[in-house]
Amino acid sequence: MQLQTPRLTRTTWHGAGAAGLAVVLWALVPLLVAAAGSVPPLRLSALALLAGALGTLPMAQRRRRTEPPLAQRHGVAVYGGVSLLVAGAVGACFASLSLAPAAEAALITYTWPVLFLLASQWLARRRLSPATLAGTGLAFSGGALLVLPQAMAGGFSGAWHGYLLALAAALCWALYSLACQVPGWRLGERMPHLLLIASVITGSASLLLEGVSEMPSAPALLAMAALGLGPYGIAMLAWDYALKAPNGRHLGNLAHGVPVLATLFLVVSGVTPPDWRLPVAALLVVAGSLTASR
Repeated sequence: MQLQTPRLTRTTWHGAGAAGLAVVLWALVPLLVAAAGSVPPLRLSALALLAGALGTLPMAQRRRRTEPPLAQRHGVAVYGGVSLLVAGAVGACFASLSLAPAAEAALITYTWPVLFLLASQWLARRRLSPATLAGTGLAFSGGALLVLPQAMAGGFSGAWHGYLLALAAALCWALYSLACQVPGWRLGERMPHLLLIASVITGSASLLLEGVSEMPSAPALLAMAALGLGPYGIAMLAWDYALKAPNGRHLGNLAHGVPVLATLFLVVSGVTPPDWRLPVAALLVVAGSLTASR
């Protein structure tokens, strides 16, 4: 006799597994960008987003259900505005990793859950709770721990441009997360189209700002494919699935572990030298995110 697992239990465990997979794949972004070598960031963004669009197409088609099409004004907001947010988030993230130390830029980028909480709470209540403000202060103190020593020692250098771009990427991801909450938009099932439009946007910007360069090497192409299929393909669909699970509200807190995992991957792989400030800053970001989400 075969025991039957209740459907709700299976869905809960599937949601937890999908959330864990997304967190691990997102934490690999800085490492994969480093593996891509000297490919210009906008070109890297365009090719990675194209790979993500192709990789998510069959999965998104299987999940599609019959529903009325988007209204025209919603279609412009989704395919225009959300695609632009994805292009800005990925392009700014990759550019920040090329201009600033990878671990520091990644930690600043991964403050986006705090920015999302700030924006969503303000839109819902028109006020910010003390826990949210305290969590925001904790999270950004982690970034300050990394940035301020360099600022005091070397002043404004090229790394500052990277830090600002990392903050811009965090803001874009926070706004994208807000867009995911809009009823009826169902961004998970429109992911291939959004990634394809974002690829066209970043590709056009690359031609204008970076010009035409030689063909990337085989390892760089593999890194691009891994970026597209993993963090900006499978991970985004897995996260969308996880948030729709019965315990989706609790699974959302797993995103706060991304900066710790990203820092660990960079140090273990030798891309970033060990520094006592990195784990302390990562823990501050995580603690701030958890405090703000209470």
